[in-house]
Amino acid sequence: MIKHALSVTRDADFAAWYQAVITEADLAEESGVRGCMVIRPWGYGIWERIQRLLDDRIKATGHENCYFPLFIPLSYFEKEADHVEGFAKEMAVVTHHRLISDGKGGLVPDPAAKLEEPLVVRPTSETVIGAAFSRWIQSWRDLPVLINQWANVVRWEMRTRMFLRTSEFLWQEGHTAHASEAEAREETLKMLEVYREFAENCLAMPVVAGEKPENERFPGAVSTYSIEAMMQDGKALQAGTSHFLGTTFSQAQDIKFQNSAGELELAQTTSWGVSTRMIGGVIMVHGDDDGLRVPPRVAPWQIVIVPMLRDKDEDAELIDYCKALQRELAKLSALGEAVRALLDLKPAKAQTKRWGWVKKGAPIIVEVGGRDMAGAAVSVIRRDRLYREDGKLDSAVVPRADFVGEAAQMLESIQQALHAQARERMDANIRRDVGDFAALEKAFEGDKPGWVEVNWSKPTGAELDKVVERLKALKLTFRNVPQDAVPATGDCLFTGKPAVERILVARSY
Repeated sequence: MIKHALSVTRDADFAAWYQAVITEADLAEESGVRGCMVIRPWGYGIWERIQRLLDDRIKATGHENCYFPLFIPLSYFEKEADHVEGFAKEMAVVTHHRLISDGKGGLVPDPAAKLEEPLVVRPTSETVIGAAFSRWIQSWRDLPVLINQWANVVRWEMRTRMFLRTSEFLWQEGHTAHASEAEAREETLKMLEVYREFAENCLAMPVVAGEKPENERFPGAVSTYSIEAMMQDGKALQAGTSHFLGTTFSQAQDIKFQNSAGELELAQTTSWGVSTRMIGGVIMVHGDDDGLRVPPRVAPWQIVIVPMLRDKDEDAELIDYCKALQRELAKLSALGEAVRALLDLKPAKAQTKRWGWVKKGAPIIVEVGGRDMAGAAVSVIRRDRLYREDGKLDSAVVPRADFVGEAAQMLESIQQALHAQARERMDANIRRDVGDFAALEKAFEGDKPGWVEVNWSKPTGAELDKVVERLKALKLTFRNVPQDAVPATGDCLFTGKPAVERILVARSY
């Protein structure tokens, strides 16, 4: 029997396992404020890699980065009824700008420092950016406006879980304005595809891209699209969204332009974003009972070299051997970038450092001892396949020159293997043979039910509300209408009316 690095397994308690990975991999920790976290260097390093790779993709589509204030006047939200209603319960509000002593050793807001208008701590920026667009856009010549910002946002969550649902989180939010509805809709789908490609190729995370039903739309949106990823417990994670906002915010914020015929029109706008929630997805898609497994594209360090030091004179020679190996690896290119190799010289036992990097999920761990050095060799551990068939650690001793020659291909192989494993698991756990509600209910029995794709007549209003309530009783939600779903035939599982499309149903985070 294999003795794993974590004290809890995925099968025994998936929620506890998830928290254990975060702790043991040094990803994040509690901050002292409910729902807020300290992101530690390894966790933030993964986020930096996500930023770098995604930012390149965003800029390649013509967008520019900018920054807007953290504080937004409450009156900006009050202009758009659906938007403020959608976020009202999650808003953190600043009402005073100074504290004074309460005379008992504590501090209280100074009544004389009450703000004339309350300020909302940014939950999202459509309203404040819309106000700027109304100043920037006067003519059709000013369009399109394509901007993005990397920022933090605050949504005062009642039930929190690190990376997945926190009161403060990091994200990027894109906002654009266009002269025509067709152009804005094209932008919305273009950015959805950017997210899909990024999740698949960089996070090795298979996703289903598609449109959300009416009840799952972003507050104020005309259409909302998402990428949905399947976690190892069968639940869905909404990993990114793209919204066609139409003229909703243009009307509220007076975003008008003079067209080529000299007539005034409302601009068509979009918004789209992904967040540190993606790190939670990486954990739950790729992690195992020994910790995290980080896809090489987003690993802060792709290869970690661990010298087996013994506090003896020959340690200096071993360190020089490892430094030379590090320099050789740094000259390589894998997955379109220079290889990122770290030499771990921390004063700890080699075994402790090995298992520390196993838990962090470094793609390749290279151990080097005196015997390895004498034989011009290294011991290599691939994090995507940690054990041999006999249950022993799969640590292969190979000639150093061979390892250097194969390292780049090995990283590419690990990236592909992680994606293939996750894709196989997702494809095997989407059922498409459920034809009535009783069968749907039965399909979600058990601990890891997966997803179900069913016929859907696209009901709206009160008819949709009734369907949503039936699903809510089973703790189920609609995820999206897959872009690549086969055409619907037959009747809707929920209404009995002729189906017009296929929709995914799942339990979700």
